[in-house]
Amino acid sequence: MKKLMVMCGSGVATSTVVMGKLKSWLAKEGLDKKVRLYQSKVAEEVNHLDDYDIVVSTTLVPDNVKDKVINGVPLLTGVGADKVYDKIKKEIEA
Repeated sequence: MKKLMVMCGSGVATSTVVMGKLKSWLAKEGLDKKVRLYQSKVAEEVNHLDDYDIVVSTTLVPDNVKDKVINGVPLLTGVGADKVYDKIKKEIEA
C-alpha cells in the first residue's frame, strides 16, 4: 500500500479540501484500496518526506525537496487538475 501525504501551510485548510478531492478521485478510479492518506503541515513533514511514496503540497516547499513533491494547487483551482491526477496515478501504479 502506498503512503500519500497531503500538506499545506497549516495542515488544516487547503490540505483538507485537497484531501476530500483525492478521496473522491481515488474511489472513482478504484485506487482507494491501494493508498493510505495522511495530512499535515509542511513545517512538520519537510524532513520526513522519504517516509511517504507520494507527497502533494498546496504551498511552497524548500528547493531541496521540490523534486519529491507534487504541486497540489491545481486540485484547488481546477486548472491543470487532470495532470496532477495523472502524476499521482502513475506514482500509485509504479
